[in-house]
Amino acid sequence: MSTFFNQIKQGTVQITPEEVLKKKLKTGLQLIVKLGMDPTAPDLHLGHVVVLKKLRQFQDQGHKAVLVIGDFTALIGDPTGRSKTRKPLTADQIQKNQETYIAQACRILDLSTLSIVYNSNWLGSLRSIDFIELCAKTTLARIIERDDFQKRFQERYPIGLHELLYPLMQGYDSVALGADVELGGTDQTFNLMMGRFLQESYDKIGQVVVTVPLLKGLDGTLKMSKSLNNAIVIDQPADNAFGQLMSISDDLMWEYAALLLDYQEKQIEDYQLKIKNGSLHPFDFKKDIAEAIVAKWWSPDAAVDARKNFVNVFQKHIHDSIVSIKLSFAYDSSVWIVDLVKELSSVVLSSSDVRRLIESGAISLDGVKITNFKEKIVVKRSMVVKIGKYFICRIS
Repeated sequence: MSTFFNQIKQGTVQITPEEVLKKKLKTGLQLIVKLGMDPTAPDLHLGHVVVLKKLRQFQDQGHKAVLVIGDFTALIGDPTGRSKTRKPLTADQIQKNQETYIAQACRILDLSTLSIVYNSNWLGSLRSIDFIELCAKTTLARIIERDDFQKRFQERYPIGLHELLYPLMQGYDSVALGADVELGGTDQTFNLMMGRFLQESYDKIGQVVVTVPLLKGLDGTLKMSKSLNNAIVIDQPADNAFGQLMSISDDLMWEYAALLLDYQEKQIEDYQLKIKNGSLHPFDFKKDIAEAIVAKWWSPDAAVDARKNFVNVFQKHIHDSIVSIKLSFAYDSSVWIVDLVKELSSVVLSSSDVRRLIESGAISLDGVKITNFKEKIVVKRSMVVKIGKYFICRIS
């Protein structure tokens, strides 16, 4: 039990209450472990993988893993982290999204023992009197304690009445399921604790809340999110994912190693020391991390091929065709050379990657080498851009 508890604790931010989880595990009984996901978009990303991995750990120990598809709560829209009210989704959009969610989630979870449920089954059948009873379990003061609502209230942004009900709806899922444990990101703490509170209000045993860190997106600052355009989605070619992983900052790769590959603190310190003393180049370590992530969540063969393709294009410069590319920038507009190269590149490059290419003389425009990392370029139709020795493209 203690070994498994330590496994669960690794990579978590908080377990509330920790002693209760220890006691539950000591009983040897099968626990109901719940993870809720609203199908508000068709794609899962590596940020979702962090919490799905934690559910898989419980599942592998014989506990009942329950994936709650929030087809009812998606109609409301989780207000977590939102500065304004979400645009409502249609039932058809939710249906389409949830089909892809399940297929993608099962790349991490074991479908043979996974329980998949839909919260419309109980929330959609609540009678008016039941709903009033649920609302009476808490107060407006408690609901607007959450940071999202406080901030919007202070900044005079509107808050829909239905948004205030969202934590109650999500919390009631735990009542309906009799969850022993609920998992979620740190941004979900309020909603998860509401589930614990409601269970106790209905004279049930309150669930243990396990929160995991939020994986930062490609920008290295904000949490990974499709809506923020900084996500590495898992339903894409491995080559694309590998390129995106190579674009993350050197600092961020440690976080990815810890959260996605379960690197221990001592392992990370050893690698950091090797990089510091020059026995390991950070670019090589990043390739190792990218390959390991793609191998784990795509396939080992796809990871090997993706790394080989990346090396051929960006280190050996094996590319023998001139491609025509249409830019999103307006013609005759002034564009930072880094932004231009990043858009033209066949895989994702970071600003530091482009800088290294410029400093090595590997980028030229119409035959003229670019030497200034800060240079602004006037975009012209038919301009030929050369990246490396063989990758050549023409702006169409």
